[in-house]
Amino acid sequence: VQLQASGGGLVQAGGSLRLSCAASGRTSSSYAMGWFRQAPGKGRMFVAAIRRSGGHTYYADAVKGRFTISRDNAKNTVFLQMSNLKPDDTAVYYCAACPRCIVSSLFSEDNYEHWGQGTQVTVSS
Repeated sequence: VQLQASGGGLVQAGGSLRLSCAASGRTSSSYAMGWFRQAPGKGRMFVAAIRRSGGHTYYADAVKGRFTISRDNAKNTVFLQMSNLKPDDTAVYYCAACPRCIVSSLFSEDNYEHWGQGTQVTVSS
């Protein structure tokens, strides 16, 4: 499966952005999907994940209550709605697909086999 992330940009603190991750090739409904982010000088960190059916979602503490992950399997697309953005949210955001993830493995990038190219999110103060 190939993943294409989009929707990043420059936004003021308190603003919102919606990231999209379009999948091609094998249908994305076969995969759990996750979003990770990498800030300058830091490693890639888990942000959110959603199971194949879309019925269960998981979030990093830093974004809980502000970000919402969702998926439209009919359109092979996963979304990350980001609200009340903070300067600390500035990073390159990556979507990823995991074909064999169980819940405990959703939080580590090592378990994801397919990655999008990343989209830059910059939040100004």
